[in-house]
Amino acid sequence: MNSIHVLGAVLVLAVSARPGFAQGTPPTTTPPSAAVSPAMGAGDSTRSAVAARAARAHPASSTDSSTGAGTTHGVHGKPRRPPHAHGAHPSSRLTDAQVAARWPVKGPEPLPGAILPHSRIVAYYGNPMSKRMGILGQIPPDSMLGRLQGEVRAYAAADSATPVVPALELIVTVAQAGPGADGKYRLRMPDTLIDRVASWADKAHALLILDVQIGRSTVADELKPLVKYLQRPTVHLALDPEFALPPGKVPGRVIGRMDAADVNEAVATLAAIVDANHLPPKFLIVHRFTHPMLRQTDQIRLDPRVQIIIDMDGFGPDWMKRGSYRAYVASDPVQYPGFKLFYKNDKPVMTPQDVLHLVPAPLFVMFQ
Repeated sequence: MNSIHVLGAVLVLAVSARPGFAQGTPPTTTPPSAAVSPAMGAGDSTRSAVAARAARAHPASSTDSSTGAGTTHGVHGKPRRPPHAHGAHPSSRLTDAQVAARWPVKGPEPLPGAILPHSRIVAYYGNPMSKRMGILGQIPPDSMLGRLQGEVRAYAAADSATPVVPALELIVTVAQAGPGADGKYRLRMPDTLIDRVASWADKAHALLILDVQIGRSTVADELKPLVKYLQRPTVHLALDPEFALPPGKVPGRVIGRMDAADVNEAVATLAAIVDANHLPPKFLIVHRFTHPMLRQTDQIRLDPRVQIIIDMDGFGPDWMKRGSYRAYVASDPVQYPGFKLFYKNDKPVMTPQDVLHLVPAPLFVMFQ
């Protein structure tokens, strides 16, 4: 058995051992803010019941601008009390005009070669070692790349004024249910796997995004083996706070979190790489589906060498996704907005027109 087959077996074993709902489509009460399999990344179609209970402590809500009806996002898939009721996040009390007024974020002017805000990124997410981690591993590479190009064309047609850039987001450090030999609760993918997906990206003239789930490790330690890839002009970075856990906590059982210091660490690393290699700006994606997942957002440093995208990473019906986006991205601006779609778990999958009518319109759209 070669190393790739062994790696796949490790992922499968970790998935089968994790607690949570049974396999299959999640029940209607499953929140978009519930944790997922540590061996699967944010792409598992099941969500941890324990993490779901944790998420209920931090509900966010919004008011439908057309009906005025209050709905809860990140808690239950059913009607709730009016939006000003006890427990609603302060962002729910913002009007549409107040949310819109927060965008675009005032920050450094984009440097030459920057992708944002003049282009939109449309990405496919996952890991080829598992069909349950996302679209990257669910269908053959040529079919996957062809489908990605179809989404790129659809978004270009929906907004002809904004060029669309394709991307592949590969989970390169996968959080685990077990500690591993070093007690870090994460598994690093081999260079051979990263090189394989990089070749797919090159074939499709797409960007490559390296997605990191640090477990009990640190951002600094997990970026060290990736520097040789990040030195390439078309390779970028993503962080998943859901799987960043302190001592005593296990990925998949609770929702993790990152602070501004973690994001700033990644920004500093990327900025140094840009300078040392005379590269155009990098972008950094930070996934988010609850407020506590990303703390001290007002202390995140904006650097012209690194463009920061906060990606709303939650599945569910469209009304729930709209409210989660409003609460976790639109009402808490950092720099650029992102939005994630789930082919299997979103019922229905929002169309390009639906997504681009969000306020603000996402400049990063990812499919899992």
